[in-house]
Amino acid sequence: MELYKGSPNDLTGRQDREIRAYAFLDRLGVEYDRTDHPDEPASTMEVCEKIDAVLNVRICKNLFLCNRQKTAFYLLIMSGDKPFKTKELSKQMNISRLSFADETFMKDLLDVSPGSVSVLGLMNDADRRVQLVIDEDVLKEDFFGCHPCVNTSSIRFRTSDLTETIIPALHADPIIVHLVGTE
Repeated sequence: MELYKGSPNDLTGRQDREIRAYAFLDRLGVEYDRTDHPDEPASTMEVCEKIDAVLNVRICKNLFLCNRQKTAFYLLIMSGDKPFKTKELSKQMNISRLSFADETFMKDLLDVSPGSVSVLGLMNDADRRVQLVIDEDVLKEDFFGCHPCVNTSSIRFRTSDLTETIIPALHADPIIVHLVGTE
């Protein structure tokens, strides 16, 4: 894996959702670094560790959740090294029960597939049905790592760009939570 500045010069063979993610960042003037790993999709911790080493950042867990009735949807961004405890988040958000949302909702609302969930998927949520939720520890890092809506490439940019440019452009009003990985 190599580190590149910005979007690929040649977009041949790239998925539309990935191209839109790069165009979104470029339109906002956000500088980012990228690594491509088409032969090793980020589907295991071992691959994620290799990606983290190339980007010199920890890629966060991005969890797509919903309430019991499947009427409210949440994108949780949390540190990759913390265990996710449903009860801990449910309690902080005053929601009786959270679970992982079906793949169908992920595709319909964010235009992403499992393993590719990213804050950048919110650009596809035209009706603003997905609530962004961020663990406060993520915001303490200098850099933020995520996927450009596909898990065969990964990017990093300044966390300040996330909070000051990207999230406002997504018209997202994040809920900040404090997760420790206990119930």
